Amino acid sequence: SDPAAKALWESFMNLKQKEAVMEARRHLVEAASRENLPIKMSMGEVTPEQLSSYIQLFKNNLKALENHCGLLQLVLATVQTLKHPQTSKWDNFLAFERLLLQTIGESEMPSVLNQLLPMIKSYNKRTKDDYTCEDFLILLVYMYSVVGEIKSGKELEAAEEEVKKALVKAICDEPEPSPVLRKIT
Repeated sequence: SDPAAKALWESFMNLKQKEAVMEARRHLVEAASRENLPIKMSMGEVTPEQLSSYIQLFKNNLKALENHCGLLQLVLATVQTLKHPQTSKWDNFLAFERLLLQTIGESEMPSVLNQLLPMIKSYNKRTKDDYTCEDFLILLVYMYSVVGEIKSGKELEAAEEEVKKALVKAICDEPEPSPVLRKIT
């Protein structure tokens, strides 16, 4: 029911990540100022550590905690998300998604599929930064949904067949397939 928390939640839904994190900092600084907590607004990039230090100001003030509970929960969730080990992987995933969109606009589907092919790796060859089978399924569904009408032909069929083979091999090599992969297979 906290209006600041509602406004921040809407920011998370509508703004880019960097802007939303800055908005979280702004809301936190405003809340701390209203509670007369000793906060120093800093400029530049917002870090999870900076947000955590701002949250710590509320720690020993029960009334301030009560007044801004919703906001503090959202900012704590933001800190946890920013510190999550998969965050950089998902940032790269989104960048790759944008790159695919550009490539799809400039070239034919077979060349886009051929770009994906070397990135499909079996479980034992993947690092923590490589995409999983599920990630590739998401990318493929996304690609085919945005590309529109595709000109079929031998080149496309060959590229699709290679991607299928690589994906089937990767899925079969999974020691513990995810629920989604189990459902698909």
